[in-house]
Amino acid sequence: MKKILLLSDTHGYVDDQILKFAKHVDEIWHVGDIGSFEVVDALKKLKPLRAVYGNIDDALMRAEFPLDNKFTIEKVAVWMTHIGGYPNNYNLRVKEALAANSPKLFIAGHSHILKVMFDKKLNMLHMNPGAAGKYGFHTVRTMLRFEIHEDTITNLEIIELEKRA
Repeated sequence: MKKILLLSDTHGYVDDQILKFAKHVDEIWHVGDIGSFEVVDALKKLKPLRAVYGNIDDALMRAEFPLDNKFTIEKVAVWMTHIGGYPNNYNLRVKEALAANSPKLFIAGHSHILKVMFDKKLNMLHMNPGAAGKYGFHTVRTMLRFEIHEDTITNLEIIELEKRA
């Protein structure tokens, strides 16, 4: 079993609230718009980090992390990308690939809107953790925490960090 903390759109911001949750998982997954290596270093000090770069990330960040991160954990195929869209409205770049070979779990960020949906057409779970940083239009900073055991995703929790001033 693996316990996962999923976050996105930190835009260079990391604080004790994020790090408090990061201490109590097995892995941290960041779905782009990381914004700075201070965020990367703070997270990597605590737990293994899997990440993708986002549209605001610079050339150094893009050299460190891929556009798409496809992997299997336990028995769950995962595809993480920053700009992926939602069921029935996927980004054109990923739409055909998802239809041809959909993972069990598809994760995107970018929108700053927390959303978890099951795509019945592609038989996969879609997650967007919202935004954990302070930059953007979102009013509440959010993340997701969940567990993967063999081929099952369970104990999904929405983490609301704080309302932005």
